[in-house]
Amino acid sequence: MSEAIDKAFGDGRNGMDKAIQHLKDELLKVRTGKASPAMLHGIMVDYYGNPTPLNQVANVSTPDSRTIAIQPWEKTMLGPIEQAIFAANLGLTPMNDGEFVRVSIPPLTEERRKQLVKMTKSLAEETKVSIRNERHKILNTIKQEVKNGFPEDQGKRRESKVQDLLDQYTDTINKLLEAKEKDIMTV
Repeated sequence: MSEAIDKAFGDGRNGMDKAIQHLKDELLKVRTGKASPAMLHGIMVDYYGNPTPLNQVANVSTPDSRTIAIQPWEKTMLGPIEQAIFAANLGLTPMNDGEFVRVSIPPLTEERRKQLVKMTKSLAEETKVSIRNERHKILNTIKQEVKNGFPEDQGKRRESKVQDLLDQYTDTINKLLEAKEKDIMTV
């Protein structure tokens, strides 16, 4: 057994896992017409001159399926939170009532739903490209090791294992995409 091939396999699987996790994180941010604190994940608020994640300066909750309520721990943060949500360009309009920042989630139109489905398909395709790149790296390592004396038949077996791994990750991506599409298109 070649250590280089084993290492490439481990690194490739790691890279594929990261790609899947990234896809999951990105799909969480896609609006489905229902309010979710995850929609505001990744928004950075100017907290005394330092960019700080929103969830570290305020409590983010969903009192109902169409509203996100943000209660800052300091009243002085109401303005910067509003500005950060505007700056994130999510198509959401925050409203400040002196205690909370409320974000109403408008119902999605059929056209907007179709755009969101297109966007999720593009995210899934980017993830597939990423895992194919990882497969390519592993295959190059296997081919190099075969040139350096690794038995060719074992190299071919390893290549088929790499393809099986790619198929497994592709199925995972397709299932995630299918679930998100169904969620988006459900009125």
